[in-house]
Amino acid sequence: MAFTLRSVKVPPNSASLEEAKQRVFDFFRAACRSIPTIMDIYNLDDVVNKSDLRSAISAQIRKNSHVTNPKVIDMLLFKGMEELNNVTEHAKQRHHIIGQYVVGRQGLVQDSGTKEKGLSDFLKSFYKSNYF
Repeated sequence: MAFTLRSVKVPPNSASLEEAKQRVFDFFRAACRSIPTIMDIYNLDDVVNKSDLRSAISAQIRKNSHVTNPKVIDMLLFKGMEELNNVTEHAKQRHHIIGQYVVGRQGLVQDSGTKEKGLSDFLKSFYKSNYF
């Protein structure tokens, strides 16, 4: 799988916006096809399922859905292919994948609301005043 992704190159310029969008759809398909391999490489079966990874990939793509310049889309597509190539070639470690695509920017769900449980009012005010 990693060998086939290595041979895929993004052309330098798309002729039109429609062609760039088609390349984005092709990239999404390739990324979704590599999800089972990524799950096996990084042993993610106990942390996340395939549909959650698929939705994380689509969220990353939709984050730039406002871009209409084909050259910018090509550049973003190249960066996405490079990221997918790094992931499939095991250039990242498991905690990188979990932190970037599974947990995301929200933080761990099980840690929300449990940090200050059982602390006295003095410690709560002390921690609030000493965090920068």
